[in-house]
Amino acid sequence: MRYSFLALPLIATSSPAFAQLRPLIEPPASAASALSGVDVFLINEGTLPAEVEAPATIQTMARDGTTLTIELIRSTADTAPVAPGGFARLRYRLAPVARPAAPRRVIAQASTPSSTQGEDVTTSARGTASGFLARFSPFEPVYGVIGTGDAGAKVQLSFAMQPFASTGPASYIKVAYTQTIFWALNQPSGPIRATTYSPEAFIDVPVGDSTRLAIGYRHDSNGGGVTNSVDINRFYLRANQSVALGRDWRLDITPQGWFYVGNQGQADMIERFYGYGALGVSVEQRDGIKLAVLARGNPVTRLGSAELFASYPIKRFGVGDVGIYLFGQAFHGYGEALTDFNRVDTHARIGLAFTR
Repeated sequence: MRYSFLALPLIATSSPAFAQLRPLIEPPASAASALSGVDVFLINEGTLPAEVEAPATIQTMARDGTTLTIELIRSTADTAPVAPGGFARLRYRLAPVARPAAPRRVIAQASTPSSTQGEDVTTSARGTASGFLARFSPFEPVYGVIGTGDAGAKVQLSFAMQPFASTGPASYIKVAYTQTIFWALNQPSGPIRATTYSPEAFIDVPVGDSTRLAIGYRHDSNGGGVTNSVDINRFYLRANQSVALGRDWRLDITPQGWFYVGNQGQADMIERFYGYGALGVSVEQRDGIKLAVLARGNPVTRLGSAELFASYPIKRFGVGDVGIYLFGQAFHGYGEALTDFNRVDTHARIGLAFTR
């Protein structure tokens, strides 16, 4: 993912150390996106370590031209002194009392989103298109990987979207779609072996400075008909706890639980293999390596699965900031493809990712 930053004026402080820290902000797309947090970086341009004394609030501007006031998430400021040449990452979010000003009118340029009275406009070789582009965001990783033998290729597309342009309670409503494709490259003509379609709708609410809670509904299907349909319909409860580890490292812990409803097609007794819950854990360094694992299963039947992801920005190899990651993925257990819910597999693949 490619980021752009805005330099901020230094905030007056009595600390000589803070004068060494130059703030940079990653501008949010809109006021709605600032609700989930904004990254602010304090870069130490001095020759001595500098203590972090962050301003409580910052005035900034979103990419759609809206003026915002963002407030510090206090827990992210508990970091060690910044070494010379180093930086600290802090998290801010839209202040509750903020009242965004009307967005300014800008002229759309080729392949560049802009805003006219809140509407996003993009111009490309296809022509000019308008919509709610700023309300789309990454969801599950988007990648393409390939392995040896029957592992074949695996391609995943995923996004989330906020249906309503709102900074109030309606901003917590989200819909998402994920599609995972398994490509049998080891077979003649390389057919698509299986596809899993996964739409969902949920309410995602911040709870405190570093915790989010989601409740929603997810449908997983192989797209089959009456004779070969495999379906899972689940209501779920999911939480995420983020922990700032310092030095731009972050830990995320994501437990979730669910119960099944409706018809399961040919996937009778799928709960024996999928269970009723999962746990995701990831650790990452901004612009560095990320390792993540997702495990699910049924402790009664002792059946389940685990999937490991590893990613690293391509730009760290000196090829420029192309917004792509070197990506590895490995799976062991039941149900990598939905149609394989009662079959155990072990596969490892490597490739590229656009989100992680």
